[in-house]
Amino acid sequence: MDKKYTIKDIANLAGVSKGTVDRVLHRRGKVSSKAQAQVEKVLEKIDYQPNPIARNLKNNKVYIINVLMPDPDKDPYWAPAVQGIADAAKEFKSFGLLVNKFYYNPYDQNSFIENSKLALEPPIDALLMAPLFREEPLEIIKECQKKNILVSIFNNFNESLQAENFIGQDSFQSGRVAANLFDKLVHKKDEIGVFHLNLEPHMKLIEKGFKDYFKDKSNNQKIHTLRTQTSDFKVLKKEILEFLGANSKISAVFITNSKAHLFLKVIEHLSLDVLVVGYDLLDENIELLKKGTIDFLIHHKPKRQAYLGVGYLAEHFLFGKPIPKQNLLPIDIITPENVKYYLD
Repeated sequence: MDKKYTIKDIANLAGVSKGTVDRVLHRRGKVSSKAQAQVEKVLEKIDYQPNPIARNLKNNKVYIINVLMPDPDKDPYWAPAVQGIADAAKEFKSFGLLVNKFYYNPYDQNSFIENSKLALEPPIDALLMAPLFREEPLEIIKECQKKNILVSIFNNFNESLQAENFIGQDSFQSGRVAANLFDKLVHKKDEIGVFHLNLEPHMKLIEKGFKDYFKDKSNNQKIHTLRTQTSDFKVLKKEILEFLGANSKISAVFITNSKAHLFLKVIEHLSLDVLVVGYDLLDENIELLKKGTIDFLIHHKPKRQAYLGVGYLAEHFLFGKPIPKQNLLPIDIITPENVKYYLD
């Protein structure tokens, strides 16, 4: 078995005091160049590996990660992410990690700005952010860079944001996966509706991937797109019905976020027989999937994304692990037959 060397052992091998070894290991206080060289030579010989956990506990250092994300009471899609954050916070709490959550209204840019200011108030070591807006997060990242605050992004990819890492799915490829489903299930003469119900930046990448799939196959599938920003159901209903009235030949629908249940609520009294593919395992979507009114759901894994977001930052601070630049999670297609295996 490999010998575990103590500070006393290293001091004896180097011919110096324990205090000198301690100062070299923790890079504090003055040490002569000769003593420094002697200790470093011994450390190299025994392949000394510092224990960052023990060091952190000894120094009584608490690392603070603030999370800026949409309010799950405003959009239930984010509820699993809250649980993922809680799980990671609990796992690393005893090592000296504190996680604070700051919620913003996903339909209000001012709410994002106001809560981002609160999230950046010291003390803070890192910011984990799920940005739904395009421009405002740029200022947040610039501010973090000035203050040497690490920034990690999860769920929504924005190519203009230069953060430490991104955890989520490849939105472009996600659109291609959905297009592959439609390609197998609809005729070339059928018309497809792409619905962005409350448009977010990453949905444009989903749409591009969806359309590029058919373009690459030289398939002239007719695709109509509705982009709406409203959170008011009455307004949403009006917009959807007007869109369907103007494009009456649509026989398949792709909802690019978690709001497939809202689309089906709008058309529940209409005699429409349409193929529906949407995203995310909200209770309402799962119920409609089991009933067969939603044909497939694509799973974003928000709980896993948030858990990894906290975990990567925690392991970086506590264990010195490098933060991966990007972690793109698998794109899973959920059916009535396999949905139970994805539920906690």
